[in-house]
Amino acid sequence: MEAFETYQTPLSSRYASKEMAHLFSPANRFNTWRKLWLNLAIAEKQLGLPITDEAIAQMEANLELTPEQFEIAAVEEKKRRHDVMAHVHTFGKVAPAAAGIIHLGATSCYVTDNADLIFLREGLGFLIRSLGVLISRLSAFAAQYRDLPTLGFTHFQPAQLTTVGKRATLWIQELLWDLKNIKRVRDELGFRGVKGTTGTQASFLALFDELDALVTKLSGFEYAYPVTSQTYSRKIDADVLAPLASLGATAHKIATDIRLLANLKEIEEPFESTQIGSSAMAYKRNPMRSERVCSLARHLMVLHQNALMTASVQWFERTLDDSANRRITLPEAFLTADIILSTLQNISEGLVVYPKVIARRIAQELPFMATENVIMAIVKKGGDRQEAHEKIRVLSHEAGHQVKQLGLENDLIDRIRADPYFDPIKDDLDALLEPSSFIGRAPEQVDSFLKNWVDPALADKEVSESISKSQKVELNV
Repeated sequence: MEAFETYQTPLSSRYASKEMAHLFSPANRFNTWRKLWLNLAIAEKQLGLPITDEAIAQMEANLELTPEQFEIAAVEEKKRRHDVMAHVHTFGKVAPAAAGIIHLGATSCYVTDNADLIFLREGLGFLIRSLGVLISRLSAFAAQYRDLPTLGFTHFQPAQLTTVGKRATLWIQELLWDLKNIKRVRDELGFRGVKGTTGTQASFLALFDELDALVTKLSGFEYAYPVTSQTYSRKIDADVLAPLASLGATAHKIATDIRLLANLKEIEEPFESTQIGSSAMAYKRNPMRSERVCSLARHLMVLHQNALMTASVQWFERTLDDSANRRITLPEAFLTADIILSTLQNISEGLVVYPKVIARRIAQELPFMATENVIMAIVKKGGDRQEAHEKIRVLSHEAGHQVKQLGLENDLIDRIRADPYFDPIKDDLDALLEPSSFIGRAPEQVDSFLKNWVDPALADKEVSESISKSQKVELNV
């Protein structure tokens, strides 16, 4: 790099999974640089440069930095004000036969940018696997409560009934979109390759055109971007963070729904027996996990804007105002997404449903929703639709007064029973008020969705293996 910028482990890595925290750790970063230097040397040797077997062997034997080498690199970086050259010097100390050819013909971005692309690809893989586990957990929840009627809400006002399971499929569908988008951007990622100081490959004219393709293959990528500047286009970062930001929006919506349901006392996130909800109010059961998801999700969504702004101000072949920014933004985006998914998985595995509370709320609102059924039943018995409508309208307003003005229960059905006009259908009222008759095809929609959309997505080998692994971990615990 053209400036002294020390790589630090982001604070959020303390709470991320071990895999994701390690991926963006300084140790993994500098080890990856050494692997890239090794691949470059191997390719150059294969293409005829005088690089000895001993040099390659010494590089291969020292791909991981020891604590002592970290100290040497820190001293060198402070002296040279250049992190890449500090590590070139440190690597040469333990691989002296290769000291003269490490980084041969390369620019700093050969290791920094290619390493970042490796990290992005691996990080997206971690998220794909975590998403699969979360989707499987929520799918089990949706199947379990496929036919449990619950009050639907539009504008957070009582609406027609749905089911607890059907509502969960709305969450899952968005997660499936996130899974698809993250897999797409992962599978489309390329490699910067070896393009020289401004992307023209001028440094490598003598090393043959095959060098770029060979190093790309050795580094495990299908292709290298056909043209680059000194760096790979920072638009790639924006494209990678876009589905992560979208995942943040999904997570925020799910966690917000759970927070609202917790307020209604219908569904709650896990709450430990010794957990304290408030230091002052001992009775409280705050949905702190869901609140944490919302908090982190907002951070994740904002990071995408950062990447867009960085991509937009890269002058000509590059400018260095991207560097310090990206060293924070990229790790934070992946670590934050990782924490969000693990927290949502924890929530999904311990969701508590209160059917009696749900049934009570339905009973409070269903009489109003059943009025159309009552009118239709009267008409079937020979009644006049307009007359029945007027009767129901008057009784509904009277019942509404009881609820809103006096704070009493909804007594609309009692008023209907007491009115002689409705004598022909009084024996049918209980059936007309059965909640399951108001949920339409919601249970069948859950079944169809899980079978036709979720199961195929979870059958993907990468995802299914992750689900199986997580289940084995649970059994061992």
